[in-house]
Amino acid sequence: MAASIQHAEIACPEKGTVEMDKTEAPKTTRDVESSDSDPESDPDPGEDEDDDEGEPAGPKIRDTPQDIKLEAIANTVALHPTQDILVCGDVDGDLYAFSYSCTEGENRELWSSGHHLKSCRQVRFSADGLKLCSVSRDKAIHLLDVERGQLVTRIRGAHGSPINSLLLVDENIIATGDDGGTLKVWDMRKGTSIMDLKHHEDYISDITVDQAKRILLTASGDGTMGVFNIKRRRFELLSEYQSGDLTSVALMKRGKKVVCGSSEGTIYIFNWNGFGATSDRFAIKAESLDCIVPITDNIMCTASMDGYIRAINLLPNRVIGCIGQHLGEPIEELAKSRDSRFLVSCAHDQLIKFWDISSLPKATVNEYRKRKKKGGQMKSLTKKAFGDNDFFAGLVDEPEKKEEEKDEDEEEDGSDSDSDSD
Repeated sequence: MAASIQHAEIACPEKGTVEMDKTEAPKTTRDVESSDSDPESDPDPGEDEDDDEGEPAGPKIRDTPQDIKLEAIANTVALHPTQDILVCGDVDGDLYAFSYSCTEGENRELWSSGHHLKSCRQVRFSADGLKLCSVSRDKAIHLLDVERGQLVTRIRGAHGSPINSLLLVDENIIATGDDGGTLKVWDMRKGTSIMDLKHHEDYISDITVDQAKRILLTASGDGTMGVFNIKRRRFELLSEYQSGDLTSVALMKRGKKVVCGSSEGTIYIFNWNGFGATSDRFAIKAESLDCIVPITDNIMCTASMDGYIRAINLLPNRVIGCIGQHLGEPIEELAKSRDSRFLVSCAHDQLIKFWDISSLPKATVNEYRKRKKKGGQMKSLTKKAFGDNDFFAGLVDEPEKKEEEKDEDEEEDGSDSDSDSD
C-alpha cells in the first residue's frame, strides 16, 4: 500500500456479526478549542469599534470559520448536506460532530462517538442528512443517527480485510472497498451485501458513481481503475495499469470525463465509456494527489502529501493556484460545504481548516500554457493560502495583468489535449 494511504492505527480485537444498537449515548456538548495558528483577521477591523455611547463591540465576523483543533489526526471529514455541521473520524476510531460558524467563538462540538475499535477511515452523510455512515480498520460498518450521534446499526466483520473506502449510492445502498482489493455493495435495509467482487490486486482507495447510479468506478493501489455495473451486479472491466497507485477518482465535465489522482502526482483522464485507456494525463508538481473534489464542471481541488491544496482546471489542463496549505503536513481529505462557499481539509497537524472558495467558480485560464519562473510560487487564491509566513500574499485582489500571467500556471509535464472537452 502506498505511504500516502497509510494511517497511524491502534490494534484492537475484531468481531463478525450484524447487530442493532440504540442504547449507546454520545458525550456531552462543549466548546471547540480553536487553533491559535489561524492567521485570518477581520477584513474591516474598524467596523467592530462602536463610537456611539461607548457600547461594547459586537461579535467578530470572519471570512471563514476558525480552525478546529483535534486531539488526534483525522483521516476523514464530511459536511452536512443542509446544515453547517461537519463530522470527522480520527486514527483512534472516534467520530466528532461540530457545528461551524463565521462568528468568532461560535464553533461547537455537538457530540462524539467512540464506537469503532480501530482507526476510522471514511465517514459520509446520507443525502437527507439524517444518517451517518462510517467504515474502519476494524472491518466494521457503522450507521449512526446524526442528531444524537447514537449507533443505529453495526455490521461487524463486513470485510475480510480492513475497510478503506466508502460511498453512499442512495438512501439504502452503500459501497465499500477494502485493503485487499474487494468491493462490496450493501443493502442496508437487510444489512447484507448484494455484490462481493475482487478484481483489484491491491487496496481500493476511492469509489464514485455516475448520476444514474448505475456504474461504480473504483481507484486502486494496483494502478488500475475498476468499472462495475451495480444494476446488473457484475464486473465490467479494469483500465490499463498506470505507473503509480491510483489514489482518488471523480467525475468532471458533466460526467463525460473521469479523473484519477495518483501517488506520482499525475492526474489520469478517461473518457466516459472509454475506460480501458487514458485519453490524457496531466503531471502536477506534487508528491501525491490523495483527494479530488470537483468544484465546477471544469475546476477541481486536489489535496497532496506536500500539504498544498491546489485548484486545477481540466481541459485546458492548468494549475490555477493555491487554495491553502497545512504547513508541511500530508492532507488526508477535502470536503465541500453545502453552499460551495467553503472547502474543508483535515491533515496530520490535527487541524480542520476552512478555505473560502466562493470566487473559484469565476476563475478563468488562458488557452495557451505559460511557464512560471523556476522556483516561483503558485498564485494565491485565498487570503490564507500560504499560512502565517505569507499571510499577505493573497491580499492583492487585482495584480497587473503581466504579473498575473507569469504566476498563473505551475510548471507541468503533461499533455494539454482538449479533445472531447465538451
